[in-house]
Parts: sequence; C-alpha cells; structure tokens
Amino acid sequence: MSGFRFNLSELSQTVARLRVQLREMEIETEAQMLFRYQEAGGDYADFDPLELDRFSHLQQLSRSLVESVGDVTSIQGLFDNLTRESETLLLQQSRVVTELQEGLMRTRMLPFASLAPRLRRIVRQTCQELDKRSELIMQGAEGEMDRTVIDRVLAPLEHMLRNAISHGIETPAERRAAKKRDVGKIIINMAREGAEVVLTVSDDGAGIDLDAIRHKAKERGLLEDGDALTDTDVMQFILESGFSTAKEITQISGRGVGMDVVNSEIKQLGGSLYIDSKFGQGTTFTVRLPFTLAISHALLVQVAEENYAIPLTAIEGIVRLSVDELESFYTGQKKNYKYAGNSYLVRHLGALFDFNQPLLSGGKHKVPVLLVRSGDQRVALQVEGLLGSREIVVKSVGPQISTVRGVSGATILGDGRVVLILDMAALVRLAAAQHVRALRNAPEPQAKSAKAGLTVMVVDDSITVRKVTTRLLERNNMTVITAKDGVDAVAMLQEHMPDVMLLDVEMPRMDGYELATHVRNEDRLRHIPIIMITSRTGDKHRQRAMSIGVNTYLGKPYQEGDLLEQIALLTSKALGHA
Repeated sequence: MSGFRFNLSELSQTVARLRVQLREMEIETEAQMLFRYQEAGGDYADFDPLELDRFSHLQQLSRSLVESVGDVTSIQGLFDNLTRESETLLLQQSRVVTELQEGLMRTRMLPFASLAPRLRRIVRQTCQELDKRSELIMQGAEGEMDRTVIDRVLAPLEHMLRNAISHGIETPAERRAAKKRDVGKIIINMAREGAEVVLTVSDDGAGIDLDAIRHKAKERGLLEDGDALTDTDVMQFILESGFSTAKEITQISGRGVGMDVVNSEIKQLGGSLYIDSKFGQGTTFTVRLPFTLAISHALLVQVAEENYAIPLTAIEGIVRLSVDELESFYTGQKKNYKYAGNSYLVRHLGALFDFNQPLLSGGKHKVPVLLVRSGDQRVALQVEGLLGSREIVVKSVGPQISTVRGVSGATILGDGRVVLILDMAALVRLAAAQHVRALRNAPEPQAKSAKAGLTVMVVDDSITVRKVTTRLLERNNMTVITAKDGVDAVAMLQEHMPDVMLLDVEMPRMDGYELATHVRNEDRLRHIPIIMITSRTGDKHRQRAMSIGVNTYLGKPYQEGDLLEQIALLTSKALGHA
C-alpha cells in the first residue's frame, strides 16, 4: 500500500505537468489560428476570430487531450479514495491481529507455581536417597510463563535441584561443623526482565570445588598447566559433555550426563545459563529464557552480503566507531574498547564465522558496533549495517544446521527471505577462545596473512560491477584499484603495479582486448596475470582473448568462488615464476 501511495503521488505530479503542457499547447494553437485569419482574409473577412472559429485538426486533438487529462484526473481521484479506504482497513486489521495475538499469548500462559508440587517432591525424594535435609523455597511463583517454555524447562530444573542436593547441600553433620542450619535451603526465584524470564536456582551448600574441576579438566585434556583461566571460565567446564567431579557413580550423580544436557536444552529454547559459586557458601545458577517462544524481538544486521537476526535481549548497547579507531583495535595498538565502565573485546562478526574479514578502507566514516555480553565476558562486534528491529516468529532449524555453533534458530521475513538467528552466548565464548589462542600463538596471524596484501585492478565501465567486485575482494583481504575503461587503467598503471587484472571486453575509449594487448606488449607489465570477465562467452571472443595472452576467461555472472580460486591460482603461479 505504501508503494501504491507513492505511485499515486507520482501520477498526480505527472498529471499536473501534463496539464501545464497542454495549456501551453492551446495558447500556441490559438496564436496560429489568429495568424491564419490575418493572413487569409477572404470570404470570412467580416467575421472576428472569436465569432467564427477556424479549427485545424491539431486544435481538435489538443481539445481532446484536455478532456482525456480530465478523465485521468477523475480516475486518479477514485484510486486515491480506494487507497485511503484500504489504508483504513489495514489499520483496523492490524488492531484486530494485535488483539488476537495478545489473546493467544494469554491462553499460552501458565503460572509458574503449578510446578511447585512436582519440584518439592523431587527435593524430598533426593534428600531421602542421599540422607540429607533440605527445603525448597519458591519466590515470584505467581508469575506466568509460556506453556511450551514451562514444559521444556521442567527437566533442566529437576536436574539442577538434584545437582544442588547431591553436589551442594552437605550432610547435617557437615553443616553443623560449618556452623550452618541442619536443613539446607534451595531457593528458586522467578522474575521478569523485559522480554526475558530470569530463573535463579541458588543453594547455601558447599559451593563448587574449583580445584576438583581443574584436576578433572586436566585429566580430560581440556586444560593445560600453563592456562590462566578465571574462576568463572573454570566453572564452564561442568557444562562439557561427560564431565563430572563425583567420586562414585550413583543414580543421581557421577555419570557425566546432566549439566551439558541442561545447557543444551536451555540454548535450544533461546536462553542462556550462568554459574556463580563461592566455596563453602553456595552456588547460584541463573537461567535466562525468552518470555514466549511464539514471538521474539530481534535486531537485523548485515554482515558481508548476508542478513542475520540477533535477539535484543543479548545486546547491551550499540555504538558507532570510526574506521581508523577499529583498525587500531584489530592491529593491536589498542586493547579493549571502554564503554560505561566496562571493557569490550573488539571483533568482526564475520571473522568469528571465518567467512569474512573486516572491511576497513580507511577514512573517517563510522560503522555500527554491537556491545554484547555473556556472563562476565563482553565483546564488541562490528557489522556492516543495521536493518532495524523486528518482531520475529522463531522457527526451529533442522538437525544439520542446529549443530552449527553460534546458530540458535531461524525466522522468515515478510518478503519470504530466511534469516538465521545467532546465539550470542556461543559467539562471545568463541571470540574469547580465539583471543586466548591468538595470545598463545602470537606469530600465527603473520603466517596467515602471507596470502593477504594482494592488489587487484578491476577495469569495467559498469559502476555496479565495480562496486560488487570490490566488496567481494576487500572482504577477502585484498586491495582493489578500479578503472572505468582502458584509458583510465593505462593511466593508473603508471603509478600502480597490481598482482592481478580483471578486465571487461566492451568499454568506451579503449576496450578490454586493446588494454590486454597493451599490457602484454609492455615489458614492465607483461608478467601481470589477466582474468577477462565478460558477457561475451562465444568461442570467437574467447579465442581472441587467449591469442592476446589472457590467462583466464570467465562469463558474467561469475561465481564468487570460481573468481577467488582463479586469483589464488594465478598469483601462486606468478610467485612461483618469480
């Protein structure tokens, strides 16, 4: 409807312009009629021009056009009224849909207190089996949660309660020795924060034995002697599959199956799990879950040529940094970005997935950076663009994509495009792990950048092709020089020596064949590999290019992977010859 309204405004401007032009045409034909009267005289000399019209065919056509413009104006008015009525109907429909959505959401809600009898029974049975004493206190249980969320979070909650009694709560004798009450206390607190539900499971037991976790992690090869990890990082090991510090295997603990399943289930719900513990005082598990699985609020971002959705609950803030400032972070001149008293590790979102490098072409323009947090770790993620926030319906992805680290689901936009929803907690941990590896293997980035620094000249008369190709090459860490035709390229070759040249055939002033001939006849430029990219894919054109000395001939539209593969192949050959 907005597009229809825009075209209607264009039509009204066109009609107004046409009306002015027809008025000028009428004045001109009236002047011609007066001139003919003055020239002709004759039989009707005694009649004034206003008393007897001498219409020509041109004047009749101009009058007909005026009537046609009137008809078009009438039709435009009808369309305008229909558009206004349609907009009113759309507004009414949106109100009805909103009311229906809110009603459906209310029907999906269940009070959290409905879980209380089952959770208390779990605590009683576990205490009887382990000969311990504990009480369960539920706070904020009058709040409501989505029925689907409650059904899927019930099993993780049960395991956390068993875990708290088995690993946390001490026996009555041990508690008396530690000057605690004989009866342990487990508190489940439920609170609402924006679009999230925060469940906190805390106990006043012995806490997590970090030394035992470190010892177990070293046994399994997850930790080396030289690794300096914080207590928070060490606690994350209990979320690993098969990890358990229990000394003996029982039906309740020691099998290594538990917290990893809890973490996995919470992630599939689009939530996150944080662990905090003080030895001898107790442990707190904080679970953040979406308020509903039906609708979620997300920010759409652009990375390279792809769009991704990031849950708004994972974003602490958005800032814009200049390209020069970002470059100083990537090169190591500055360590961390400071914002609101917190320190953020700066990374590029595409680089975390290892499919795109930061696009830094220098200059003072600013690019968006997302400030995200997972536990105590904070990361500032650079993206290419922000596409606004949306209400999205979360769809589950298949077993193939669900195993990809950093992807929690997908959604379908209004235009039918599928957009992946990113798991920020996993990406923050991935960024932290990459940072630790980079510090441990300092020379590794220099070895990786041996292929970087290639200079590619793109010669094409189409500005669109030049921009698209430039973005592709710069994402792959190459320097790009562009020229609009052969003459422009020859002038640039006086100052620049590219590693590869990409040529179009049909260009003004000097075409691709003439430029390739010039390069092959110049001693200084003869060694430069040439890739010709053109829509002329016939054998005749290809043979002509090969006879000049072009290395590779590609047709438009080209596959990005093929072009990058040919560039890598030709530059490696050139280095071998050198």
